[in-house]
Amino acid sequence: MIRKNKKIKIVFTGGGTIGHLGPILAIKEELEALDKNQQLLFYYIGPKDEYTRKLFGNQNIVIKEIITGKIRRYFSFANFLDLFKIPIGILQSFWHLFILFPDLVFSKGGYGSFPVTLATRILHIPIFLHESDAISGLANRIEGKWAIEIFTSFEKTEKLPQEKIICVGNPIRKEFLVKEEKGLEKVFGFSKTRPLILILGGSQGSEKINNTILDIIEDLTQEFEIVHQTGQNNYEKVRLEAEVVLSKEQKKYYHIYPFLDTEQLKEALLAADLVISRAGAGAIFEIAALGKPSILIPLSSSAQNHQLKNAILYEKYKGAEIVTEMNLKPHFLLERIRHLISSPRLLESMARNALSFAKPEAAKIIASYIYDYLNFL
Repeated sequence: MIRKNKKIKIVFTGGGTIGHLGPILAIKEELEALDKNQQLLFYYIGPKDEYTRKLFGNQNIVIKEIITGKIRRYFSFANFLDLFKIPIGILQSFWHLFILFPDLVFSKGGYGSFPVTLATRILHIPIFLHESDAISGLANRIEGKWAIEIFTSFEKTEKLPQEKIICVGNPIRKEFLVKEEKGLEKVFGFSKTRPLILILGGSQGSEKINNTILDIIEDLTQEFEIVHQTGQNNYEKVRLEAEVVLSKEQKKYYHIYPFLDTEQLKEALLAADLVISRAGAGAIFEIAALGKPSILIPLSSSAQNHQLKNAILYEKYKGAEIVTEMNLKPHFLLERIRHLISSPRLLESMARNALSFAKPEAAKIIASYIYDYLNFL
């Protein structure tokens, strides 16, 4: 057992998207459940972004922001600027870690985690790592060499030391595991009167998906209720275009949002008859946990095409269909939606298959490994 009255410091790191931050929060919640004597102190070191304080602001996690650089796999002048940011981030991380000197660092990967884990390695602090995607990113491939354990979402995740891998799934926040509905009326202010299609483009939004939906929005709102998360940067453009083409009657069935918070996303998923989404691991596992049929549109420019790999591995369970960006034509997508919604037995089968893929215990398993490790310190 952890010695009584001893405070244990855990630093989380990761970065760039909600796909990194959501699982951290899920693991932290499970660690709190194990921490009967309230001995654990939680910190986050990572890049400044719009989501960190939204998710962690009232979660008893002390946030330390650092400057981070991203190495892009294509030519960009930003690469030159970011080469100077990386050493600054490493020095900032080293300083924070030296002052805190945590008992353990948990990395969720991403470019924002690398300066922290490198500084962690220099200071000989234990590292645990989670890789969400079916193909490891560059940061996690390096960090994997230093980690004590590597947790993965998919079996046989590529480009990581296989002897360290423990496949547990992608950690999901507790809210998504409790299937009690508050009701669309309470959360969104409208009642469901038609089959509901939920459209998600990832935390950053997807211009490709948004434009495709706009091309068929008149047809969609003739038959379905739509909840559309556009991403902050695309919201105003999509809203104005939809405003022009939709009649007053059709507008009743089109509900557009730049971003869905945790409560909104869960409620929309629970009410949805079909989800159209990117194929990030976070999205896939949240959709699967609530047993929702889906059409996945992998981001073709994702590093090493990992979203396509994620989608293919999930599709094997027959809980989703894949539409590649190359095949993402407006009327093709419309016909796939119509076909699925008009096939209730198929939707029921997809829902069951999605649930069979979900690994709702992932956060609890990772927290147990971490807590057991801390007991040996």
